[in-house]
Amino acid sequence: MEQAAFPFLERTILTVSELSERIKIVLEDTFFDIWVEGEISNLRTPSSGHSYLTLKDEHSQIRAVLFKMQRRYLRFDPKDGMLVLARGRISLYEPRGEYQLVIDYMEPKGIGALQIAFEQLKVRLVQAGLFDASRKRPLPMLPRCLGIVTSPTGAVIRDMLQILRRRFANLHVCVYPVRVQGDGAAEEITQGIEVLNRYAGIDVIIVARGGGSLEDLWAFNEEAVARAIYASKVPVISAVGHEVDYTIADFVADVRAPTPSAAAELVIRSKAELHAEIQGVAQRLERAIQHRLETLRARLEACQQRRVLKDPWAPLHTIEQRLDELNAHLARAIRARLRLAQEALERDEAAIAHLSPLMLVGLLRARLTALEQRLIAAQGGQVHHEREDLERLTATLQALSPLAVLARGYSICRHQADGRVIREAQAAAPGMHVDITLWQGSLQCTVNAVMTKGSGDARTDI
Repeated sequence: MEQAAFPFLERTILTVSELSERIKIVLEDTFFDIWVEGEISNLRTPSSGHSYLTLKDEHSQIRAVLFKMQRRYLRFDPKDGMLVLARGRISLYEPRGEYQLVIDYMEPKGIGALQIAFEQLKVRLVQAGLFDASRKRPLPMLPRCLGIVTSPTGAVIRDMLQILRRRFANLHVCVYPVRVQGDGAAEEITQGIEVLNRYAGIDVIIVARGGGSLEDLWAFNEEAVARAIYASKVPVISAVGHEVDYTIADFVADVRAPTPSAAAELVIRSKAELHAEIQGVAQRLERAIQHRLETLRARLEACQQRRVLKDPWAPLHTIEQRLDELNAHLARAIRARLRLAQEALERDEAAIAHLSPLMLVGLLRARLTALEQRLIAAQGGQVHHEREDLERLTATLQALSPLAVLARGYSICRHQADGRVIREAQAAAPGMHVDITLWQGSLQCTVNAVMTKGSGDARTDI
């Protein structure tokens, strides 16, 4: 039977990398600009500055990444649990084969990013101590030179200059022109504060701007402006917006003015008011001086009537007489003191003579001689006594000595083989060799017969 031929289908084989590349192209072409709403979780930002997070809802989640460059433009600081709107594109992370959302822009949902950024910066600067009331400085009573950081073309600067000219025409004003909104405004404001601080004549700095929305006033909410105000060597007045508007600069500044015009009135008092106050002080000073002169004149007249002023030498004569008396008393006291010292010296010399080393050595030598004689006598008596004891003990020892017994005719018999003392006749046997110790010398003998005590019988060896 002929086998049917089946045509082989052509197969396309892809590597894992090729498949991942195609999926990545499809995802990026399809989802290249999308908005995603979700809750932030597992947020982490390593030392590279990139932020890695997960966006989730009740049923699903997706990994996301916010690169360092895009993160720099966020108006707020993302946190776990925050509900956000993220704009970006879907891409594939090929090393793990996971798709992820690459975020280009992100904003909080429900509340504006600027408001959140405002609150976050406010909390951070409070913790850093920039709002502490203890560091705020008072304004000088009469500044010589005023520095103003504001727009040179707005109505704000015209109103402020008009008020300053009306209140105190002699005040010197330095205006540093800046942009007060838009890109680069914060940098210019920061630079203006730093430049005016380097100008030696500036006594006060006003940072001013008219009213506007939160976005319009945002340049005064930047951390760089707050740091510049904090680092200022001279007091700073913040006059930004209307009375209801509050910015970070208001909290850091030494004084907050509700409006720029109010700042101009606050920084310098009216020249007429100062002149009137000076006149009042001058009148009070004149009255005080007049009263003081009258008091001193009365005291002078009273002093002129005192006796000491009429006869000024009288007290000196009394003092001279008292001085003579004291000199005489001092001379008597010195003589008495010398006499007592002489008597004490004589007593000390007598005591020293009595305690002379030569006298003490003589006394000790005589005592030593007496002690030597007593010692010699005591030694002689002790030797005699001990000699008598020795003779007595010697006699006793001689009486108890075995030699004394032997001298009376006794002897000691020992077995010649082992030196054992033979005390009984029964311990010997005929033919035994024995040694007999006498008072003088010894004998070597052989036993011929053994006789027991109380018996005339003798035991012999045959």
